[in-house]
Amino acid sequence: MPPFVEKQPIQTEDPFEKLVAPQAGPWKYEFVYPSVIGTTYIHLAAIYGLYLAVTAAQWYTLVFTAFTAVAAGIGVTAGAHRLWSHRSYKAKPPLHFLLMIMQSITFQYSAITWAKMHRTHHRYSDTDADPHNAARGFFYSHIGWMLMKSHPEFRKRVKLTDLSDLYSNRILMLQHKYTTLFCVTFCLLLPTVIPMYFWGESLNVAWHVTMLRYIYILHGTFLVNSVAHMFGSGTYDKSIKPTQNVFVSLILFGEGFHNYHHVFPWDYRTAELGNNWLNPTKLFIDFFAWVGWAYDLKTVPDDIISARANRTGDGTNSWGFNTKSS
Repeated sequence: MPPFVEKQPIQTEDPFEKLVAPQAGPWKYEFVYPSVIGTTYIHLAAIYGLYLAVTAAQWYTLVFTAFTAVAAGIGVTAGAHRLWSHRSYKAKPPLHFLLMIMQSITFQYSAITWAKMHRTHHRYSDTDADPHNAARGFFYSHIGWMLMKSHPEFRKRVKLTDLSDLYSNRILMLQHKYTTLFCVTFCLLLPTVIPMYFWGESLNVAWHVTMLRYIYILHGTFLVNSVAHMFGSGTYDKSIKPTQNVFVSLILFGEGFHNYHHVFPWDYRTAELGNNWLNPTKLFIDFFAWVGWAYDLKTVPDDIISARANRTGDGTNSWGFNTKSS
């Protein structure tokens, strides 16, 4: 392990047959119909919310919804992903608490469950033990995996994922214990009630615009699982499915430089220095490092990044353009 990488949680040795990506064995899909019905409703509600956002919502509501969308997205990218899944930096309790509240706005499980899924994804990327295996196609990796029973390989191997560092975090354990309370309150209840109480927005508009924001962040997160594993360049490692995808970075605050991230998952930037302008999550972490709430920010030296790109990359630069023509 490189000297600039902090020792990660110890993973239990895998006693099962080795899975080599990309891999997707024969398997019968079993849909979970309550999930299908619930997902159908929130999508229909979001479509209506988009109509109301254009035709009926007050400007205050639209600005507030945009603010909560950014907060939710950063709660995933800076919190659940870069801090708790990868421990790419450290944070003091006030930042842990702030990010926990922001992550609750997404209604994407508790942060502990999110990290468990994501650590398993990295360990078994693009195989049947990956919760959203991109080798099964766009629909499955994007949202289908949430609508059906998980693959048996995932169910047995996810138990090997070490979460001892997160179980010792009392802030995260509080959210984990009361996941429904935190998520309903911060994702649904407050974003609906605040516009109604403070500037007289109607319940109909407030609720459906909240659904629109929820769906935006949900699909923004899922684009990393699907689009960023299928479309783009392999700048740092052409042998793996994760790609550099600028569109995904634009939608989800810098998370689209996914080929880089899978090669160097401990880097708090999830992108090399040249992409910081399209990486607001990195700027968020930098701000709290300046405040003193974030520290021990891990990065990869430029010479190691370049050496890896030259050795295993596909000849494109970080934006996906062929370096020979630049």
